[in-house]
Amino acid sequence: MTNTLRFPAADPADAAAFFAAELAFEADPDDVVRDLEAGDTAGFRLVETRSREAFDRAHIPGALNLPHWEVDEATTAGWDRDLVYVCYCESSVCNAATKGALALSRLGFRVKRLAGGITTWRAAGYPVEGTGLPGASCAC
Repeated sequence: MTNTLRFPAADPADAAAFFAAELAFEADPDDVVRDLEAGDTAGFRLVETRSREAFDRAHIPGALNLPHWEVDEATTAGWDRDLVYVCYCESSVCNAATKGALALSRLGFRVKRLAGGITTWRAAGYPVEGTGLPGASCAC
């Protein structure tokens, strides 16, 4: 038996439920950039969950900056609860986006995480703004 098939594939219905749930938690950078380019952002906001210094160095245009350790009722007062907040950080090896999404969801906000963070975003050649554009760092 091959290593690939050592564990049998899930039943198609179980697989469909799993992958649908996964998509409910993550946003694809390709989908996000298409929406940004089309000006179609009515239902979501991007939230950079790293430090202000990291945000100043490089961030996705239009993103808010709220470091995950500052997420609370006061810092999110006035945020639109009808929006989905797409949290991102440096990369898939940084968990600042996960921490930010957790904190926001605990406050009652609907959230997703941007797959791959700003590192994947930049690797795809998508636009960034900031003062120190070369390189990204976790800074969380």
